[in-house]
Amino acid sequence: QVQFVESGGGLVQSGGSLRLSCAASRNFFSSYAAGWYRLAPGKQREVVAVINNGGTTRYADSVKGRFTISRDNAKTMVYLQMDNLKPEDTAVYYCNAVPPGWGGGSWGQGTQVTVSS
Repeated sequence: QVQFVESGGGLVQSGGSLRLSCAASRNFFSSYAAGWYRLAPGKQREVVAVINNGGTTRYADSVKGRFTISRDNAKTMVYLQMDNLKPEDTAVYYCNAVPPGWGGGSWGQGTQVTVSS
């Protein structure tokens, strides 16, 4: 199995920015599309950003224009730049393959993002 380690979350005011990082246990992202997911209280986990092997990105409508997913050249790290954060972005954020679990990836502990109004 491949382990993911997310970091970079925190408490930020509405309109602020955070940059999340995700490390894989090997150059996992050279073979699989990567996604950032989030889980908010009382809601189902949703995918918010995806980057495929070719570098093409796509975003959930709720974050389009505010979030940017990227990947390092070694394809061991995936990032999520989050700008103009809103209270509704409050959630635990996870990275995984797309679809989740593809290639043996298992959910990490995630990183908490809290946006105050």
